[in-house]
Amino acid sequence: MKGVSMSVYWDKHHDTLINALIEHLGLVGLTLLLSIILASVITILIMPYRKVSRLSVNMLGAVYSIPSLALFAVLIPVFGIGKGTAIFVLTVYNQFLLVRNFLTGFDQVDASLIEAATGMGMTKWQSLSQVKLPLAFPAIIAGIRLAAISTINIATIAATINAGGLGTVLFDGLRTRNTVKLLWGTVLSAALVIIANAMLSIVQRLVDRRYKPNKSTPA
Repeated sequence: MKGVSMSVYWDKHHDTLINALIEHLGLVGLTLLLSIILASVITILIMPYRKVSRLSVNMLGAVYSIPSLALFAVLIPVFGIGKGTAIFVLTVYNQFLLVRNFLTGFDQVDASLIEAATGMGMTKWQSLSQVKLPLAFPAIIAGIRLAAISTINIATIAATINAGGLGTVLFDGLRTRNTVKLLWGTVLSAALVIIANAMLSIVQRLVDRRYKPNKSTPA
């Protein structure tokens, strides 16, 4: 009976569900893009300083531990409600997952390879882009995967500040006690997480296969 009800609801309201899904994808996609850019800049700036790196990761971890609803509430008086505030909060949350993994990836690069690159006349930027970055890529992809899943989940809560997305379907279903609407919101949110996780898992395995064996290959 539930299946019939859900199919009937889809027939009548599929445009609303699809729009919410597209809105959610747009919110997640823009957040991830900004998050990766910001995390890359932070990582490059703090990477040479180990104490600063540890302190930064600890501070970002403390921010990440703050409940999303509380952080939304604190920032509403400053930024107002809407997508802008949601993207800002989600981007800040992602920094812990991304910066931690980016730093881990770069720290795992064999120092002798960096010395060899310097001996060959490479500049610091060439060493970073041509040696460190490729070898750190497995950890970087792992961080992006975690951030993507986290963003998809937390973005549903952003509907409470009028950011749109699948959260509007979920909270509307709760508010109106519409079980079918609630189920559709849950199914679409779960499907999005599963698909994103599967796709990024494949990318992660390909990257691992491409780069990890190189670490143990003698020069």
